[in-house]
Amino acid sequence: MKGVITMFQVGDYIIYGSNGVCKVEEIGPIKIGGVLSKKEYYFLLPIYVKGTMVYTPVDSEKTVMRPIISKKAAHELISQIDQIEPINELEDREREFVYRKLMKTYDCKELIKIIKTISIRKKIREEEGKKLIATDEKYLNLAKDCVLGELSIPLQMKREEVEEFILQKID
Repeated sequence: MKGVITMFQVGDYIIYGSNGVCKVEEIGPIKIGGVLSKKEYYFLLPIYVKGTMVYTPVDSEKTVMRPIISKKAAHELISQIDQIEPINELEDREREFVYRKLMKTYDCKELIKIIKTISIRKKIREEEGKKLIATDEKYLNLAKDCVLGELSIPLQMKREEVEEFILQKID
């Protein structure tokens, strides 16, 4: 289609909302009901969800769609983890609201705030002989999946290796 400017190219790794890291496999119209669409679409292959393909208009603004963090930015972020402040909201409901808000940014620095906050809470609760509450467990896993998945690509590491690397910085 003439005149459509695409932000990403085939082969690019991007963040596409809750799908996380996706690779742009193709750009072009899709068949809807046997008819080619007039719009251009990204054909996105989620890296950590096997057997799925995501289709989204190239001009979509409904979902966060951005390039993944660069290798340089990943190293800078990791070197600054100890300076990232945890979330200080005390009430569970208020903290959950902040978790939800930060999760929707899909920004590594904001997600590290969640991970750091919950890691601290987990340590305190374990010292008290208590388990982490389900809400904290849920958001810890969601934030870790997003951050580790994204950082693993530019760092050329497995997610588990990135996790060990980050946890050393948090502790």
